[in-house]
Formats: sequence, C-alpha cells, structure tokens
Amino acid sequence: MKKVLIALDYDPTAQKVAETGFSLCEGMGDEIILLHVIENPGYYASTIYDPIMGFGGYMNIDLMGTEGVERIKSGSAEFLQKVKEHLGHSKIETLVKEGAAGDTILSTAESLKADLIIMGSHSRRWLERILLGSIAEHVLHHTHIPLLFIPTRKL
Repeated sequence: MKKVLIALDYDPTAQKVAETGFSLCEGMGDEIILLHVIENPGYYASTIYDPIMGFGGYMNIDLMGTEGVERIKSGSAEFLQKVKEHLGHSKIETLVKEGAAGDTILSTAESLKADLIIMGSHSRRWLERILLGSIAEHVLHHTHIPLLFIPTRKL
C-alpha cells in the first residue's frame, strides 16, 4: 500500500484511531494523510472534551457568519497538526474538508487514489444508528477501496 487516508473526528477516540492507523502503516513507507471533515458547525460549539492529543481549541467558538466557519476550519487544521505532532512524523499530510462526512471521506479517498481508508467505528446503539445514520456504515457500503475500522466503543 502506498497511500493511506486516516479519517478523524473530534472525539477522544480519535487518538486511538490515529495511533493504531499510524502504527500499522509507519514501517511500510506509506504516504499517510489525516482527514477531518466539517459537517455540522454546531457540533464544535457544543463539544466539551478534555484536550485530545494536546488540542482543546474548539471551546467557545462563536458560529455566527463566515468568520465562525473560518475559525472552525482553522481550529480543525490546528487539531490535525497536533495529531501529526503527537504521532511524531513530519511527512504526514493533513486535510480539512467540508461536507457530508461519509461522502467527503469517499470522494477524498478516490481523488487521492488512496489504497486504504482507516477510520473509527463508535458502534452506537441500534436506535441511534437508525435515527442518525452511521458514517462508518455509509463508507463501508459505498467504497471500493479497502477499509479498516478501528473499534472505539467503550466496554
């Protein structure tokens, strides 16, 4: 495999996904791209987590107007940079995209000609999956690119 896309959301489980995905690819000389998709700007204003891999920069974002969205994009880029620093590999690329998360992961992987997509699966309860849908399931059912899920549910 030459090119690996690791899709990360802003969730404490992102650390496990990033570390596991990176450790699987690190020794093979792969090109690694970290992707964060901004789907719902309101998510960033309501997300209250402890810092993830040294990043806690989404707190208190004012979402009014284009300035708020630009701050989310900037914060997302900073988040991915912190992940890159945490992994300790300077050649990792980072991308921030906007859109429906599942479709954006798929289109990005295709445009980059990725050989593998790595992402986490939160494994939510069945009712939540029916009502909210599942990004992981969407990607699974619509890709022709090999896909590796890192299970992130809490036991």
